Amino acid sequence: MSTAHGSVAAVDLGASGGRVMLGHVGEHELRLETVSRFGNEPVRTPDGLHWNILELYRRLREGVAEAAIRAPGLLSVGIDSWAVDYGLLRAGTLLGVPYHYRDPRTANGVRDVHAVVGPEELYRHNGLQHLPFNTLFQLAADRRTGLLDVADRMLLLPDLLAYWLTGVQVAERTNASTTGLLEPGGEAWNRSLPELLGIDRSLLPPLVSPGDSIGETEVRGGHRTRVTAVGSHDTASAVAAVPAAEESFAYISCGTWSLVGVELAEPVLSEESRAAGFTNELGVDGRIRYLHNVTGLWLLSESVAHWRGNDPDVDLSTLLAQAADVPPGRVPVFDTDDERFLPPGDMPARIAAWLSEHDLPVPGTRPEFVRCILESLAEAYARTITTAEKLTGRSVPVVHMVGGGCRNTLLCRLTAERTGRPVVAGPVEATATGNVLVQARAAGLIRGGLDDLRALVARTHHLETYLPS
Repeated sequence: MSTAHGSVAAVDLGASGGRVMLGHVGEHELRLETVSRFGNEPVRTPDGLHWNILELYRRLREGVAEAAIRAPGLLSVGIDSWAVDYGLLRAGTLLGVPYHYRDPRTANGVRDVHAVVGPEELYRHNGLQHLPFNTLFQLAADRRTGLLDVADRMLLLPDLLAYWLTGVQVAERTNASTTGLLEPGGEAWNRSLPELLGIDRSLLPPLVSPGDSIGETEVRGGHRTRVTAVGSHDTASAVAAVPAAEESFAYISCGTWSLVGVELAEPVLSEESRAAGFTNELGVDGRIRYLHNVTGLWLLSESVAHWRGNDPDVDLSTLLAQAADVPPGRVPVFDTDDERFLPPGDMPARIAAWLSEHDLPVPGTRPEFVRCILESLAEAYARTITTAEKLTGRSVPVVHMVGGGCRNTLLCRLTAERTGRPVVAGPVEATATGNVLVQARAAGLIRGGLDDLRALVARTHHLETYLPS
């Protein structure tokens, strides 16, 4: 139920670009207005690959100022971004430029952590899927170089940006749950892991939850507004905006990464779950996002970027249309989870190498490569959902796909075919929508639990359903 109408600003930062969006919210209204969009290009220096965090902060400030002009009574600002990356501070000052999670320095961190805490024990501590760039592995790499000896605080990137806005240092729980240092249920930082890994507990800031007020910031001309903690891990915000009417459903938050899973009340910490590569991350309202990280549309975007290096006229829309005409069964599928696909570079060559190593035919044309990528993603989604059913004992009758992948009708159709389930696509701007919903509830514009927020999304957004053939 709504008590008023008003506007909040969602800052939504992705690995390839960011945006500031106004959310206009009321009992029967949930409307997003784009204020600004900007690129997010990493910067390579002699010591590695970094995020241009100062440029992101500048663009954030510009966008929020413009949002306050368009909505003079702006009630709140909330920030979400990708997970795991952070800045190290001393006495409130940033120590160096935050590393990009694709920087290869984390390999040493993985070895250092596993020398102390093996993969099985680590999973019992934090419930996270092994990914070589998880925060605790990055911190272990920083410990090697002596950075942890001088730092007194670690702030995940959305929390760092919120600190620069408010002067308050906190860690929002949904993103903190991706560090590997939080208890699986999300109540507190792990009691023993930091000490085992040589990480000073004072590095870890106080925890807050989605909807908590972090502080205030000046947005323009002396006007101040609240900065509200949202699901600052972008997937947590995206899953909050899944327009599900069913109690049991699978979700695919599809962008650079595809996060595929189900929503639970409690984490699953079995050895079978660990071996299957499933992670237990925190969602809005204390839900558990039980999911597997699938290398997503990164495979397609990197392939297109490589082709454009040789042919600037390469057009993704044309390639997708041509890929739709490739006969079913014409192309093989590959393992999208192979770690060779993590770094940037010549993705078609890596896919061809994987196929050749497995005695599978290599696509002969660009449209066939595109079809191969999308078929492989759809197969990974189907495999993950089936495994989630087995590990949780839950039946999944429908799949909700949210995020940028919703625009890819071929991927949606292939996912319905390979999963054998209806795929409900939308909203595209799920992350910003979930960000807005949490702020709006905190501001008193809407009331209710997560089911009520999702019902508002379903009432106010066009959704497309794809049925298996």
